[in-house]
Amino acid sequence: MRYKPTFVVAAPALDRLTEVLGEISDLGRARALLAWDERTQMPPGGAEARAEQLATLTRLRHERLRSDELGRLLERVEGELDGASRDSFESSLARVTRREWEKARCVPTELRAEIARATSLSERAWEDARERSDFAGFLPHLARVVELKRRYIECFEPEHPYDALLDDYEPGMTLVEVRPVLARLAAGTRDLLSEIVASGVDLDDTPLYGEFPVDGQRELAHRVVALLPLDPDEVRVDTTVHPFVTPIAITDQRVTTRYDRSYIGTALWSVIHEAGHAIYHNGYGRELERTLLCASVSLGFDESQSRLWENWVARGRPFLGRLLPLLAEQFPERFGGLDAEALYRAANRVRPSLIRVEADEVTYNLHIALRFELEVELFEERLAPAELAEAWRARTREHLGLNVPDDAHGVLQDVHWSAGAFGYFPTYSLGNVIAASMWKTAREALPDLDDQLAGGELVPLRDHLRQRLYRHGAKLLPAEMVEELTGGPLDPEPLLAHLRRKHGTLYGLAD
Repeated sequence: MRYKPTFVVAAPALDRLTEVLGEISDLGRARALLAWDERTQMPPGGAEARAEQLATLTRLRHERLRSDELGRLLERVEGELDGASRDSFESSLARVTRREWEKARCVPTELRAEIARATSLSERAWEDARERSDFAGFLPHLARVVELKRRYIECFEPEHPYDALLDDYEPGMTLVEVRPVLARLAAGTRDLLSEIVASGVDLDDTPLYGEFPVDGQRELAHRVVALLPLDPDEVRVDTTVHPFVTPIAITDQRVTTRYDRSYIGTALWSVIHEAGHAIYHNGYGRELERTLLCASVSLGFDESQSRLWENWVARGRPFLGRLLPLLAEQFPERFGGLDAEALYRAANRVRPSLIRVEADEVTYNLHIALRFELEVELFEERLAPAELAEAWRARTREHLGLNVPDDAHGVLQDVHWSAGAFGYFPTYSLGNVIAASMWKTAREALPDLDDQLAGGELVPLRDHLRQRLYRHGAKLLPAEMVEELTGGPLDPEPLLAHLRRKHGTLYGLAD
């Protein structure tokens, strides 16, 4: 039976509003399912037809979202809710729908559809180009996506061009607010990295490298997800070129990962990272299903949970003790004689690397600083799409001290730009900042958290996070939720303190 929310406030127009929003949601989820299939199951020959299918569903959803009918319904609902509590489901539904409706009214339907069509084709071209390390071959697709995103920016009147892109992922936030946070984080990261390098200590991570058959990695990934607080009937794991998760419904989470035959960390950390997203999405209040509230607060909050489960949980001593027997059973020649402390040190080695998704906790934020700078300059038109590959090489030397051997290890390594996801990259570092504060709160609320993690009891942590964050969905703006959770604005200092405590101990740094 289809779920229908129970309204506290008597508002007849709400029934019709939820019907319309349910249809809008269904169109969006159907589009998401086609996009998931495109990246995991679809044969290459289906690319052009799939691009048209995605464009059609995007057009239909956008038409419903920006419709006059929805605007009239909102006026009626807002009149009926006059005086209702701002925190109520009804008021939150009306407020968030109003914001999304007004934003959709600014964007022509055909532009939305064309972006969907172009990015679908661009992603397929990116996969081929990445395989061949052929930036020149990918450039026409990238240039087209950038052109369309510039047209998208023109639909609004942002203080800075990047604000319109950032708002898609961090509603209400601007470059002026985000840039200082990322700058302080990057500066603190560089200082810590310099001390780690100067320490002369080099942790041994050789157990993570070797020959790891893909079938064994796939079995390991499924067993690791089975350890996490997710109902096995509500999640599945598949293989893709670039890991991601797609929520088709609260109870239908599509996790993906990839496998590197020579490095087990790619499969291990990426599947936990993506499962972290799924744990968040799976925790939305069931009354939010098929509404615009059935979403994360922002991508920064979404990433806070993927990073929290990946780094604070899965790279921590207690839970690594649970992972070690699985690793030893699956790959005895690499992990059979390893102790938990050796695995902890291997999992937390700090070393600048070329690939973001394989980066350690410390250097990861420098990868984000690099991409953020390039995106801002691209949309300030100080950098042309054709210049991105060389600019990437220069910034990699500047931020990480490394030379990029080819574009597959440089500008082509991430899927985001091919998908038109400009403005997404800052959310990873914002997520790290949020995760550090939420972890501090979780430890205070759960004094025996380490013992729980060591015993494989992850439900108490999940339930704490569900109560504080997950169940609310998208009711609050990011700045409001940060204030609710931390009592203040975004602050990178708790994250920098966490990194210094953890890695200062590992590398023998001064207090």
